[in-house]
Amino acid sequence: MTFDADIIVAGAGPAGAVAARTLAAAGLDTLLVDRAVFPRNKPCGGGLSMRVLRRFPWFARAIAGIDQHRVARLHLEGPDGTTVDITSPEPCVLLVRRVELDAALVDEAVRTGARLRTGFEVTQASADADGVTLRSRTGDTLRARFLVAADGVHSVVAKRLGLNPRWPRARLAIDMMEETDALRAARPDELWIAYAYRQLEGYAYVFPKARHVNVGIGCLLSYFDETVDEHPTGMQARLVDELCRRGQLEGHHDPDAFTPFLIPVGGPLAETGRGRVLLVGDAGGFVHGVTAEGIYYAMVSGEHAARAIIDCRERPDRLAPTYERRWRQECGAELSDAVTIQRFLFADTTRVAQLTRAAAASPLTRAVLEYVRGDRSYAQFRRRLLLRHPLLALRLRRPRPAPASGKVAV
Repeated sequence: MTFDADIIVAGAGPAGAVAARTLAAAGLDTLLVDRAVFPRNKPCGGGLSMRVLRRFPWFARAIAGIDQHRVARLHLEGPDGTTVDITSPEPCVLLVRRVELDAALVDEAVRTGARLRTGFEVTQASADADGVTLRSRTGDTLRARFLVAADGVHSVVAKRLGLNPRWPRARLAIDMMEETDALRAARPDELWIAYAYRQLEGYAYVFPKARHVNVGIGCLLSYFDETVDEHPTGMQARLVDELCRRGQLEGHHDPDAFTPFLIPVGGPLAETGRGRVLLVGDAGGFVHGVTAEGIYYAMVSGEHAARAIIDCRERPDRLAPTYERRWRQECGAELSDAVTIQRFLFADTTRVAQLTRAAAASPLTRAVLEYVRGDRSYAQFRRRLLLRHPLLALRLRRPRPAPASGKVAV
């Protein structure tokens, strides 16, 4: 059977675009497919820790033509009203719009040599010893020796190949947000985040961008199902109205910009690859369970998947283990730790208040900042916390690993 490419990358978000760029740069025939035509809108907070610029030296050039906003100030609120204001000596968060970012990364992949096919919506996937075949909604088929599945939280590839039939609802967050120019942040150089907002086992946020604002509220989907009676549109409108009354925002709620979406926040899947198929980005669960940052981890997983294919293309039996070993070495611990913190904090919102009060102590504010930036590991943060608040730190100890048969790697 003939092949349409050496590698197909299904999904042209940050994970897929970085994978395609890396593969094309190595001289491999790479086909990047997506159901959308770019630029296209993608619901997302659009925040990245600044380490992305160190991790991917080409990234700054690739996004030079899009709106960017860098912030060095974080305002954190706890459920009891405790606030923590942290100012970094240099920017710590990069804010972008996904409609622009994703198009820029696709352009970068194409510039590097990847081929792009839009309008290809994957509905079926099958794998055999020699390759992988995709079928689109229109009946077209594509076949390649390897597949990088970057098709998002609702990954068709993961479902069809039995890697993830369905995310448990306790491992998904529902994020209800709007990205709009009808609102302005009163403090445009500040990232505002409230944990356990209105006693919700979740968060609310305001991300000021160059010419837009992202504002939203979110929680675990299982908690929303069991506890929240209000419709998402009502929750979002009430959040915006309240923040306008508080002076945090100026303007008005934009119902046309309201785009709720799901985020996998339970950690990477226990099996992120099988045979000639690797899962990256949201499809593999590469999202931070506390900050909900996904773009950075999507890019990291995309690059590791590509490099594993480059190194193992003559030994496909080594592909999935090589990929898993590499992503675990770089970000496995921090993603696992994030799930630990998430489960501990949101099992009882008084714990969020405890941690916020602890973080308000000046010796800990820099540790919080460094953890948010990704410069301090969870273990290092916990050791610092242990010196100041030993009982709280002991309660934040790392749990035992999940059994091998578990669905999610924690």
